[in-house]
Amino acid sequence: MTKKYHLTGIGNAIVDVIAPGTDAFLEAHGITKGGMTLIDEERTRTLYNAMGKATEVSGGSAANTMAGFASFGGKGAYLGKVADDQLGGIFAHDMNAGGIHFSTPPLKGGPETARCLILVTPDAQRSMSTYLGACVEFGEDDVDDALIADSEMIYLEGYLFDKDAAKDAYLKATHIAQKNETKVALTLSDSFCVERHRVPFQRLVKDKVDILFANEAEILALYQHQRVEEAVGAIRGHCDIVVVTRGEKGSLILTPDKMITVPAHPVAHLVDTTGAGDQYAAGFLYGLSRNLSMEDCGRLGSLAAAEVISHIGPRPETSLADLAQQELGISRA
Repeated sequence: MTKKYHLTGIGNAIVDVIAPGTDAFLEAHGITKGGMTLIDEERTRTLYNAMGKATEVSGGSAANTMAGFASFGGKGAYLGKVADDQLGGIFAHDMNAGGIHFSTPPLKGGPETARCLILVTPDAQRSMSTYLGACVEFGEDDVDDALIADSEMIYLEGYLFDKDAAKDAYLKATHIAQKNETKVALTLSDSFCVERHRVPFQRLVKDKVDILFANEAEILALYQHQRVEEAVGAIRGHCDIVVVTRGEKGSLILTPDKMITVPAHPVAHLVDTTGAGDQYAAGFLYGLSRNLSMEDCGRLGSLAAAEVISHIGPRPETSLADLAQQELGISRA
């Protein structure tokens, strides 16, 4: 039976506030370079007022992936929680305008829509301070059973694991997916996130996940190994597909019977690494929805990552479908 959606993402619905920064600014404000730190509403206001001129765009890891997936031509949907406020309205409009179905009811009378304050230093590293606000109020009632059943794959964002209600929502979503032959993909999101939720992540990966995305730091943190080869060995057999992104070194794709190395796509000018992993997942999952080879899935992921790190912001500015045709010879379905 043909399903309506190729992919449905589930994650933190966040508005990104992106501004240039310096190492001195990060040090002065106690911001961990290259990482993601959770902050409260008061610190959000303080940092926002201290930042320079910023760009505000709808974001969130899984939402960014869905934007890339749609740019390739994939049909997608998204589940995430925003507040009934101005930023929540902007987020919903951006998602639907980008061709991604989004209809999760907004939160009324609670915290404001989440935002992520992102400082990009001259070396293109992004350092994130995130106020989660309404997005962590996502719970089991927000899981759309029919939507998941009508999706070929769902894509879970590890960042959403910071509240028990969200964990319960994920378990419900994976249960519905397994009942309806919907594949489950998970991104570990951040090594600090893995440190907080190592045991639940290990259990989820072993019992529920078909496709896992991680970078080197995240896969090492998950199994507490010192070498990527050891960590990959520990996970072999737990998932159908494991993808480890390695920045300029490309990516590794592990299946039950082989390991594939995919080189990074060339980038003329590195500007901002925000969203690189999100867009890699978009390209890979789009390729998977087309039943392309693992090599081509990886090439599409590398292409999407290269596009997004060539400019400020976590979402593609050029049609990824056009780039796939022009640079890889892979046409839109």
